[in-house]
Formats: sequence, C-alpha cells, structure tokens
Amino acid sequence: MSTRIDARGLSCPQPVILTMSKIREMTKGRIEILVDTDTSKENVSRAAKSKGWDVQIVEPDGSGYRIVIQKD
Repeated sequence: MSTRIDARGLSCPQPVILTMSKIREMTKGRIEILVDTDTSKENVSRAAKSKGWDVQIVEPDGSGYRIVIQKD
C-alpha cells in the first residue's frame, strides 16, 4: 500500500504530526511525504526512523523535498 502526504506550506511540527498519524494508521507500506523546508525534511526523516520505518529516498522536488519511507 502506498500513500502521499503533501505537507508543503506547513510549519513544523505539522509535517511530523501528519506523518506520525499516517504511520500509526499503517502497519506497513510506503509513504511519500512532500515538504518544503530543510527542518521539515530532517524532522520527518528522524521521526520515521524512530518508529522503525526505512527512509528510502530524500531528494529535491521543485522548491522542496520528496521523502519516501517504507516498512515491510
């Protein structure tokens, strides 16, 4: 299962809160998160890792970043 969170334009901690909510909802799968600040990129990646999710992709995307996390 794959899902997308568009957290562009949101200030921390909102991108982290949205990501953690989706992680709690899904026991496994793939989540793509779009953020637009370095702080959000780092905080979302750190939060996902702390819950046992693998951060597979962190790449520039337009004026922000695309983060892909997965748990099998």
